[in-house]
Amino acid sequence: MPSTSSSKIPSWFKSSYSGGNATECVEAARLSNSTAIRDSKATGAGSLLFQPGSWASFVSALQDGHLC
Repeated sequence: MPSTSSSKIPSWFKSSYSGGNATECVEAARLSNSTAIRDSKATGAGSLLFQPGSWASFVSALQDGHLC
């Protein structure tokens, strides 16, 4: 993931795992004390915030196939 910006405005980037079509686009942003994710097609709809431990558990569950 890109480094955290000192700005209060998140620096969003598309997930490398997002699909190549317009229906599967996820963006993420590293914040000073959390990670945010959002739907790139509905950026105004809000985002999910994960604390470091929760983010690690979420990514681990994805990698293990528990959330597919």
